[in-house]
Amino acid sequence: MVIHNRIALFRAEGGLSRRALAEAVEVNPQTIGYLERGDYKPSLELAMRIARVFGVPVELIFSFEPFEPVADALQRAGIHAQEREA
Repeated sequence: MVIHNRIALFRAEGGLSRRALAEAVEVNPQTIGYLERGDYKPSLELAMRIARVFGVPVELIFSFEPFEPVADALQRAGIHAQEREA
């Protein structure tokens, strides 16, 4: 079963490098790359540590179902890019 994730999105939003996130969750930076590409499935413990770094529930980062593109979700919510940047 595939586990989809938004790690790269949350890293970009938080201004974190792979190395910085890896240090925060005590794994090798390569592990973060493997997770982002879907080459590796996180343990529950690792998924929870990653979610804690970003201060969000684990299901906002990891899912069994593909995530809706952020732009589509914002449009559906009636939020346009210009409003979000303001």
